[in-house]
Amino acid sequence: MSGTIALQGGGPFVANDDLDRRLVASVAATRVVVLPTADAFEHPERLIVSAMAWGERLGIEVDPLMVMRRGEALEEASVAVVRRAKAVYFVGDQPLHLRSVMKNTPLWDALTEVLANGGLVAASGGSAAAMCDPMVDPRGGAYTLGLGLIANLALVTEAEDWSPERLHRTRKLANTAFAVLRTGDALVHTAAGWELVGDVEVHGELP
Repeated sequence: MSGTIALQGGGPFVANDDLDRRLVASVAATRVVVLPTADAFEHPERLIVSAMAWGERLGIEVDPLMVMRRGEALEEASVAVVRRAKAVYFVGDQPLHLRSVMKNTPLWDALTEVLANGGLVAASGGSAAAMCDPMVDPRGGAYTLGLGLIANLALVTEAEDWSPERLHRTRKLANTAFAVLRTGDALVHTAAGWELVGDVEVHGELP
């Protein structure tokens, strides 16, 4: 893919302003589509409020796309919004819900078109973990099927909230590359390869 994928450790719209500004500028986006899908049951409107303030700081327009259920990811109106976008951000901390809404839908297909056309797809926290396959299951730290935007990579996000024992156990279970991101850290993939932002820990070779 010719586009950019940014996986952020946490703190959506507050922890990575400098990186976000650079990423959005790199794809010449003046508008960012924001999907708080992974917080469907945790006040997603709060993320939109943060996104609006972030957009004002960065000088870009924020277009909230409130796709909360799988049926909404099948609707042509939502698909068209993503298909037109140069930059799409996923936020929210329930990766299992995000996967259940997005996997094998026309909306997900539209997202891959954004990347194929040289655009930006960013995700933060649990949403970033869901972009990978395998995906770390937040209920216990084992692995499950992810969305597969990045294959052969497992991601722990908001790692500052993990105990050393849980982190060690999850890392031992990994049979792919394994990365640990804290809030403010990020992994960015472009056609040129990987960029590590902050104190990212990587175990194994990034795909």
